[in-house]
Amino acid sequence: MTVAVIADIVASRRLDDRAGAQRSIVDAVQTVQRDLPVAAAPLAPVVGDELQGEYDNLSGALASLLLLRLALPDDVDCRFGVGVGEVRPIELADRTVPEGPAWWAAREAIDHIERLQQRAAPLARTWIVLAEGQDATMTETVALARAYALGRDQLVSAMSERSRRLTYGRCVGRSQRELADAEGISQSAVSQALATAGAAALVEGFGALTAEVRA
Repeated sequence: MTVAVIADIVASRRLDDRAGAQRSIVDAVQTVQRDLPVAAAPLAPVVGDELQGEYDNLSGALASLLLLRLALPDDVDCRFGVGVGEVRPIELADRTVPEGPAWWAAREAIDHIERLQQRAAPLARTWIVLAEGQDATMTETVALARAYALGRDQLVSAMSERSRRLTYGRCVGRSQRELADAEGISQSAVSQALATAGAAALVEGFGALTAEVRA
């Protein structure tokens, strides 16, 4: 089983600097992979405003995508289609083309999350689809992952850029004192910002997702 991820930039056509947005995302991906090296193939631009990547398991993918959203600047946001299933890459003379049920599921997921943003959940950014032919026991896991992703996207989407930076820092184990020094503010200001943003729930959830990685 592989977890395939397709990411695209939200409202990319309204950005003044699309190339700069792409660079911001690539920089954020590199930062996340340094702090949590769980991607089998880190997200990378493929065409237009789209990026693709692969993970070995759903927990690692969700943890990595949380850090990525927290690492992005205010003017850049992404949506993510996550597909769980088999990957059957096509080997060409000069490159390998991602293919297979996991990728078809990821495409279905990104189409779904875009529709969801336009209707019931404008702050949603992540959807997960289980490819056909997968073990039925994964059905409940994917349903739970969808519910978790919707809740956390609501929190992250409402955060300020500073609150996201602080939450990122807490997720990767930085102390409030370290974060206060980096931001040039007091530790109490860090604590208040995290509490106001509801960061504790995200940090605890991140810890649950990465428990095996950090063991």
